[in-house]
Amino acid sequence: MTALDRLEGAAVLDPVAERLRRWVRALPLGQARDALHGRWLGHPLHPALVQVPIGAWTSAAVLDLRPGQRGAAGTLVAVGLGGAAPAALAGWVDWAELHRQQTRVGLVHATFNIAAIGLYAGSLAARIGGRDRAGRLLGFAGLTAASAGGALGGHLSFRQASGANHAEEVPHLVPSGWQVIGELADLPVGEPVRRTVGEVPVLALREGDDTVWVLAERCSHLAGPLSEGEIVDGCVRCPWHGSTFRLSDGWNVGGPATAPQPAFDARVVDGRVQVRLREEPSAARSAGAGGTLGQAGSEAA
Repeated sequence: MTALDRLEGAAVLDPVAERLRRWVRALPLGQARDALHGRWLGHPLHPALVQVPIGAWTSAAVLDLRPGQRGAAGTLVAVGLGGAAPAALAGWVDWAELHRQQTRVGLVHATFNIAAIGLYAGSLAARIGGRDRAGRLLGFAGLTAASAGGALGGHLSFRQASGANHAEEVPHLVPSGWQVIGELADLPVGEPVRRTVGEVPVLALREGDDTVWVLAERCSHLAGPLSEGEIVDGCVRCPWHGSTFRLSDGWNVGGPATAPQPAFDARVVDGRVQVRLREEPSAARSAGAGGTLGQAGSEAA
């Protein structure tokens, strides 16, 4: 077992993590919360924002190794400190919607980054005060802390799949063509149920007598079971972290999910519901042709 494996299992961090999670979720961010998640961008915003402090501080370290670059290095340290605040806010907003093992790693990731910010603040103060040697040493220590934090961020992203699209595999696993998911009579009206297309779980919702909506069932945020979610205003809300998807086309209308759900066309043939993965680009979807059964009957004829 590696040190990172042990960190994932460090339950001692949970009380602190839970208090911080409640505090972050209570921040009055409004619609800015989805913007910080990166819903408008299509993937998490935090990794893009950290390029500013990391790039500025790395460049400052290079200049600190060259004579006569005191002013330029100090400017870069200040730029990095200015860019750290929005990057940290986006990171905390994402962190508050993660699984427990991920929040443990994320908490230590944030601790290293906070240490880096403190060291660089000290570095900038020392440089302004004319203590160049102390400023350089504090800068190198800050870069070491930021690098350790970055390594933990990589573990979160690539080992623990934090921020990844957990529905990305669906188009690669669903069998081609129309697939039967069950009898129409077995679908309760207005109640989401779980069915499968090949090996892929899907959410099916019968609306009245003439419409069935079908989406990939595992939430793109962290694979939450959408069939156990709440149906509100033509959308399904994930029971785990509240990501909200439009039933007609899978579009993510509310975070923390940054990717839409794969959507399926539906039709009824001889009383059985058939579905087919919709291939049109997500961004081009509007209120979409989900599955009006009257249309499906004429199509099947």
